[in-house]
Amino acid sequence: MNHKAILDATGLLCPEPVMLLHVEMRKLAGKDVLKVIATDPSTTRDIPKFCQFLGHTLLEQKQEESTYYYWIEKKSK
Repeated sequence: MNHKAILDATGLLCPEPVMLLHVEMRKLAGKDVLKVIATDPSTTRDIPKFCQFLGHTLLEQKQEESTYYYWIEKKSK
């Protein structure tokens, strides 16, 4: 999947990953894709809710062992 930016939130605990996600999404243009890497299991709940609330599209979500990956497309204006 083609992404414009990566947010590495490994080792961070709630609410830090979502706070950083909010900052990173503001930097992107509409339709840009941000890849998020996290280790906090609460991101499996928080990131989909973040996307739903703000209108971004969660393109893909996967887990490999104790690491979580998300690809989020920023909504177009």
